[in-house]
Amino acid sequence: MPRYRLTLEYDGRPYVGWQRQNNGPSVQQALEEALTRLTGETVQLTAAGRTDAGVHATAQICHLEIDKDIEPGRLRDGMNAHLRDESVVVLAAHYAPEDFHARFSAVGRAYLYRILDRRARPVLDRGRVWWHPRPLDAGAMQEAAQLLLGTHDFSSFRAKECQAASPVKTLDRLEVSRVGEEVQMVVEARSFLHHQVRNFAGTLALVGLGTWNQEDLRRALEARDRRAGGPTAPPDGLYLTRVDYPPELLSEGD
Repeated sequence: MPRYRLTLEYDGRPYVGWQRQNNGPSVQQALEEALTRLTGETVQLTAAGRTDAGVHATAQICHLEIDKDIEPGRLRDGMNAHLRDESVVVLAAHYAPEDFHARFSAVGRAYLYRILDRRARPVLDRGRVWWHPRPLDAGAMQEAAQLLLGTHDFSSFRAKECQAASPVKTLDRLEVSRVGEEVQMVVEARSFLHHQVRNFAGTLALVGLGTWNQEDLRRALEARDRRAGGPTAPPDGLYLTRVDYPPELLSEGD
């Protein structure tokens, strides 16, 4: 039974998130139904991360097994033919070793958060950025963000519903920069807490407004209490952009 690794792109707006749920369509459901139509099999996908409702991906990774051996390029094209009416596409498909696991084999993840801080609302990017009609100081946000790097108890930036065993995580990169009309935040770590990136964005926006300063952010971090942190930014601006794996689990040319 061959195992495959898929790289996915999706617009999260039509979905209740990655995971199958009873309250609406999910990315997982769209993909699994496409696979059933293609192969005639009931297939379950496992993803590198369960993105929330409205969150997007430019390089989500998942793995699956099917009974029949389909050449990866044909699997990609066949799935995409059955996904024509969905907001998700398979960018690439590869054979994967038996011990490859999309979630547990991952050694790093990267997210992008986009904030459009202009007075006029977005039209072309509606639902794909956080519209913030007041200007933000990206330089101040970048300086403050460096306080969050390294290993910390991130309870102040953890959703109440988070199921992680520990609030302690190691943040490898957090960069905030001005890109045209947007403030963009790039975040990298091995793994994240539920809503951690969105809570970073909401809190750093307070710094960008001048409502908070670096000392306020330091106190919030040290409080280890969600009530001390800033607001949760909306899902619109969040993108899963990369998942890293050990080289031995990848094919040549990946």
